[in-house]
Amino acid sequence: MVALLAGEAIPQSAICRALEIDPKTLRRYYRCELDRGSARLEAALIGHLLRLAGGGDGVALKAIQFMLRSRFGWSPYAPPPSR
Repeated sequence: MVALLAGEAIPQSAICRALEIDPKTLRRYYRCELDRGSARLEAALIGHLLRLAGGGDGVALKAIQFMLRSRFGWSPYAPPPSR
């Protein structure tokens, strides 16, 4: 249940209310499930982003730039790498 809720981007506070447990208990005993759920969500979002990046319009360019900045630390203001 925890992995499913975390994978749907439900906040931890809402998961705690649904399970009627304390936030400390959730993080202590369900850390693996929280991590697994967030990894599934991240994978799904990256899949959608890659699908958008495969297009040929302005949305594709913005998706590619977002991916480069957020996942790979790219910046248009950084100097080019030295060879």
